[in-house]
Amino acid sequence: MRAQGDIRDLGEPKCYSLHLGILPFIVLVLVFFGYGFLSHKIQEFRNPGGETCMATRQTDVQKVVSVPRYLALTCRNDVLVFTPWLAPIIWEGTFNIDILNEQFKLQNTTIGLTVFAIKKYVVFLKLFLETAEQHFMVGHKVIYYVFTDRPSDVPQVPLGAGRKLVVLTVRNYTRWQDVSMHRMEMISHFSEQRFQHEVDYLVCGDVDMKFSDHVGVEILSALFGTLHPGFYRSRRESFTYERRPKSQAYIPRDEGDFYYAGGFFGGSVVEVHHLTKACHQAMVEDQANGIEAVWHDESHLNKYLLYHKPTKVLSPEYVWDQKLLGWPSIMKKLRYVAVPKNHQAIRN
Repeated sequence: MRAQGDIRDLGEPKCYSLHLGILPFIVLVLVFFGYGFLSHKIQEFRNPGGETCMATRQTDVQKVVSVPRYLALTCRNDVLVFTPWLAPIIWEGTFNIDILNEQFKLQNTTIGLTVFAIKKYVVFLKLFLETAEQHFMVGHKVIYYVFTDRPSDVPQVPLGAGRKLVVLTVRNYTRWQDVSMHRMEMISHFSEQRFQHEVDYLVCGDVDMKFSDHVGVEILSALFGTLHPGFYRSRRESFTYERRPKSQAYIPRDEGDFYYAGGFFGGSVVEVHHLTKACHQAMVEDQANGIEAVWHDESHLNKYLLYHKPTKVLSPEYVWDQKLLGWPSIMKKLRYVAVPKNHQAIRN
């Protein structure tokens, strides 16, 4: 006697077996063509010569794969709002900050913000901290981690409730390139030794910047990178990846999704530790082989994010240089912007 509900009781067993057998194949085909479709959309968006650069619409994405309803709450069709691997790209108008604030407050989230103020760069710290107090993670618990070789020069900036500043004394280096590259080593070390016990997320920024508009929990994810303002509409061939195979940062010319800025990235402490440790180890190996990546730690960051896809990508609203790039209409907000300076005077 057959058990009740046994598939053999059904009238057409061969048909059902066929359907079950081809289902995984259908899913693979949809994913494959979906990735290709969205990659094509990226090229449309990046086309610098065309008069119109259309982005992926939500309806286009839903034709490829089912997308959770909360991701469908986007109201921008002039920009790309998803990566080919369906990570959201954060622009003004693509998130509801009130809902997100409630979510992260319920989780009692603490965010760490790391910044390096080495040698003359300490002069930027006061403006950085003052503007962060106005715009960065307002209403949430924040710890500012200031890495500096001049702890006595760290300014006293009034901080809001639930926010504090921690000074971490580190050595300086003769070349600014070495200062930049050793950031990865320091963030990796302190992530393992301290940060994992104090914060839930880490945001890593440059000190010679200022916050000029809201930067909040909409950026938080397991791992995020930021589209470089100089390349967000460029084709892959224009990206300044490291192209020398001898370097650990090497990326072949037929590979690459986006070009990410080295001045604003982050994620969970665990993921940031993985990223910074991998980049530091790669730079150590490069040094042993007598080579230095073309854009130093940024080159290694791009290599890492190519093979470890970020779960969220920030638009250039989150890293911008208004003096060089103006304020194009596609940028509804300029949130984290470069401070005008004489690079040669500061670096020397």
